[in-house]
Amino acid sequence: MSKFLIVGLGNIGMEYAHTRHNIGFDVVTAFALKHNGSFATQRLAEVAEVKWKGKIFICIKPTTYMNLSGKAFKYWLDKEKILLENTLTIVDDLALPLSKLRLRPGGSSGGHNGLTDIELTLGTDKYPKLRFGIGNNYPRGMQAEFVLSKWFPEEIPVVSKKVQACIETIENFSTMGIEKTMNAINKAEFI
Repeated sequence: MSKFLIVGLGNIGMEYAHTRHNIGFDVVTAFALKHNGSFATQRLAEVAEVKWKGKIFICIKPTTYMNLSGKAFKYWLDKEKILLENTLTIVDDLALPLSKLRLRPGGSSGGHNGLTDIELTLGTDKYPKLRFGIGNNYPRGMQAEFVLSKWFPEEIPVVSKKVQACIETIENFSTMGIEKTMNAINKAEFI
């Protein structure tokens, strides 16, 4: 039975819930809920195990805070003996417009602290990432406030559509592989 590690990046605590920076948590939660998984606090993460189409998905939301995401990632990767190419990390991305998702088999952190820590911990940036465009609609010097703020009411319909698309992307990633899944999702425009 193939096994996958699905990592949603975010920060623990009510003040961060449903902010742009926590979209990774929201996607992983939605995926687990769709497949009747429930999260329990375990070592370094909230963890849910999902079984679907003969596959096992270990879904984690690190409890280490964003800047130490690598610690939880590596612990669960090793504990569950999952291949690095069978991992998918869901993360917010300022460089992408709200209308886009981008799946890649590797690539740099782009300055994202969670990805930077994973890269340092693993010693490579060659692990699959699903980037959730959050846009960059903020005044100069207000980047931190923007990523830690909640979605604007007018953004919520697009965010909801994209969360559903992310769930399908996780499923397709596990059944069709990354290349075919990339071809489909990277061209999609969400409005």
